[in-house]
Amino acid sequence: MPADTPADLYGPDNLPYGVFTTADAPERRRIGVRLGDTVLDLGAAAAALGSPHAELLSAPTLNPLLAAGRAVWTAVRTELRTWLREGRAELTAVPLADVTLHLPFEVADYVDFYASEHHATNVGKMFRPDSEPLTPNWKHLPIGYHGRAGTVVVSGTPVVRPQGQRRTPDGPVFGPSQRLDIEAEVGFVVGAPSRLGEPVPQSAFRDHVFGVCLVNDWSARDVQAWEYVPLGPFLGKSFATSVSAWITPLEALDAARVAPPERTHPLLDYLKDDADDPAGFDVRITVTLNGQVISEPPFSAMYWTAAQQLAHMTVNGASLRTGDLFASGTVSGPEKHQRGCLLELTWSGENPLELPDGTRSFLEDGDEVVLTAWAPGPDGGRVGLGEVAGRVVKS
Repeated sequence: MPADTPADLYGPDNLPYGVFTTADAPERRRIGVRLGDTVLDLGAAAAALGSPHAELLSAPTLNPLLAAGRAVWTAVRTELRTWLREGRAELTAVPLADVTLHLPFEVADYVDFYASEHHATNVGKMFRPDSEPLTPNWKHLPIGYHGRAGTVVVSGTPVVRPQGQRRTPDGPVFGPSQRLDIEAEVGFVVGAPSRLGEPVPQSAFRDHVFGVCLVNDWSARDVQAWEYVPLGPFLGKSFATSVSAWITPLEALDAARVAPPERTHPLLDYLKDDADDPAGFDVRITVTLNGQVISEPPFSAMYWTAAQQLAHMTVNGASLRTGDLFASGTVSGPEKHQRGCLLELTWSGENPLELPDGTRSFLEDGDEVVLTAWAPGPDGGRVGLGEVAGRVVKS
């Protein structure tokens, strides 16, 4: 089967949003929509075509559009698709190769979950070989941690190898991480906020979540292993989290909605699945290391859905803010080639990967990791998610 072209993956059924600048106006950030190998200047199109949303779409970040809510998101997308059918929006197109892409929204809060049963089971087998792989709470609630919003960076940003404490037989030492890893994840971007003290039920997921992006939650495994007991991830995670420059609207993934895996434990009411509204997504991820495919994790295998994560994240009354980002946690499937991090792929370094440029247990300086993905679209087509790329540089 021939590879999909940008026209296939980024056609009128996709239309992801981003923020860009051009060489002739490097300080002027504009909202753009990707169409094939071009970027449509959405603010310019809206102004030229008399859109009532022109001011909103002329902002230098997606946050005002995110905050406007679902009715406006739908109206803007409908307008854009109408302009494209009429051949009018292309007048503002700029070649993708001629733009610089930026972090598309201002991140308010960042939460990362642990939603893959396959990933959690593998990690449990590695680190608790004499116990049950899954902790007693795992099948009853989506486990997560609150991350660092200020170090969420756009695709292409170099990742400086983090320094920190790590454990050795002679005691703790300080220096560059020796077990730098990736985590292939899917992220969800919150638009409409919620009130403090009011939980957000699963049924309101589409009213609050604007869109989807790929995420690479870089992880210093040696720093993490030494620090995470008893309070969980901290410096081993907070140095960088890479996200796509393109946010795919939820509506573009309607054809990719699937039921989650069969439940093995009864769920409390606020986490129960709605059989009439499947909350999983069939997103196929590919992970490359220095151009070599090392993994193809399936997001459809995730035990906990994004709607359940949102419900759990707010069930205590915690409020949502425009620009909140929550990520799925490492996406892993049941097969070896579907494991979404090097920790699993190499079984904590015991079985290094054989690559054309040598073996890898964990990342070396100069290594580049790229995540790409697609999901089923309407009429048998495909919808692409914007790539996430990052190169490791020496600290």
